[in-house]
Amino acid sequence: MITVKTYRGHIRNHEQLCTELNIDRTLPRAEKEEAILARAYETWGHEMADHIYGMFAFALYDDEADEVFALRDQFGTKPFYYYVTADGELLYGTMIREIMDSPKFVKELNEPMLQIYLSLTYAAGEDTFFKGVKKLMPGHYLVWKKGIAGTADALTVTRYWAPAYHPDETKTLEEWADEIHETLTKVVMPEVKTADETAESFLSGGVDSSYVLAVSDAQACDSCGYDEERFDESRVAAVTAELLGRTHHVKKVSPEEFFGIVPFVMRNMEQPLGDASAIVFTLGCLATAEHTKLCYSGEGADEFFGGYNMYRNAERYGENLKTFYVGNTNIMKEDEKERILAHYDPSVLPIDLVKDYYEETEGLDPLTRMADIDIRVWLEGDIYLNVDKMSTAAGLEIRMPLTDRRIFDIASRLPARFKVDPEQNKVAFRTAAAKVLPDEIAFRKKLGFIVPIRIWMADERYNADVRAKFESAAAEKFFRKDEIAKILADYLAGDSDLWRKVWTIYTFLVWYDEYFAE
Repeated sequence: MITVKTYRGHIRNHEQLCTELNIDRTLPRAEKEEAILARAYETWGHEMADHIYGMFAFALYDDEADEVFALRDQFGTKPFYYYVTADGELLYGTMIREIMDSPKFVKELNEPMLQIYLSLTYAAGEDTFFKGVKKLMPGHYLVWKKGIAGTADALTVTRYWAPAYHPDETKTLEEWADEIHETLTKVVMPEVKTADETAESFLSGGVDSSYVLAVSDAQACDSCGYDEERFDESRVAAVTAELLGRTHHVKKVSPEEFFGIVPFVMRNMEQPLGDASAIVFTLGCLATAEHTKLCYSGEGADEFFGGYNMYRNAERYGENLKTFYVGNTNIMKEDEKERILAHYDPSVLPIDLVKDYYEETEGLDPLTRMADIDIRVWLEGDIYLNVDKMSTAAGLEIRMPLTDRRIFDIASRLPARFKVDPEQNKVAFRTAAAKVLPDEIAFRKKLGFIVPIRIWMADERYNADVRAKFESAAAEKFFRKDEIAKILADYLAGDSDLWRKVWTIYTFLVWYDEYFAE
């Protein structure tokens, strides 16, 4: 018998799988999806993920084989963690706190991860900030078989999927746009939700969320805004919402709310995350959850289709990419970390996380190699972590229709020239979006999820906790306090470009106090 031990996610092709696997489609959603997982394992075994579209992480127990089988989806939209106890027991869950609840768990800080974090602003790779707690990486499954008397337990982790790229130069831009649009329409309607569910959609000023909203049946959309007009994309989003005839909710974020919720965010994130937009996203989720429990979001398109402005520099970087590019954030270099850290280990280098990925993409164009790193490292470590943890903390379910193997399949065949050109990014994707959006929205330049943090954190009305953390016992434990004090002082004196370094140090210290303060 196959038992579902833990599961979080959403299976998009559930209707098809109910037919294939002879499952009652009238079952409640949770019961139906667990039945699909159990029957899929019985039918396809370890290859079951090849047949499932959606967002998922789960563990099954096979009582006949007396083994645990755990699997994480191809892109890592849902997390999965595991830990082997001193006496050989496997602890696991989709939350680290599920593992920590066991009396057999020993809570210890994995301090080398701090060096990775200070460069990337998130915990990249399979290790976490908790010693011994591992992430099951995207596109991997785990098998744990308890040993018979006198034999060792067996834990094996296998990669079942990895991004592969085969550029196709035979199609025109319009043909690519048609394929993108047809596929996204198929994924969104009717797969992303059932007829009896009601969803809203997050909406920024960008093309990704606008496109998702345009092809969905969401009648309401949700944005975050600020009093600071130059940062406020909700004004542009309002124009899109009016054009599409959708109700528009705006959560106006104040600096007091922003700083006040940081400990809540770091606690629920379970690992530190130095992405300031995560704080605003959390406030947006909490506000949205007041009037819906299901929301669409547009993550994935930037990495799949060439959305970041830095991708236009890919050809210039060429072969040098593999010597420095570890993802689209790189806050601190090694010399700076050595200068500010109380304990610096020169063998812990972020670039080592991606060396194998560069070997696998040898011979491909530089843009594809850059995007591949972001798909494997940045999306999993930052973007999807934030979406999953903060929506869960808010009691909101988020589904991301652009993160789908069928969407990625198009991107994997799309030549670099249809991703970026000298004037524009996401060229083919924007051309597809223009089928349902006016050009001024479809081709609007990317701004990113911008936050007024660089000006808020310099204001003495709001930064008292930042200054206190830089003087704390934890700061003295991990950093050379005089060095980080200089970074903070230079920032407060007017060097606003230092805000990311200040914020990254600060969020680690907040997280540490949440989990390790006596």
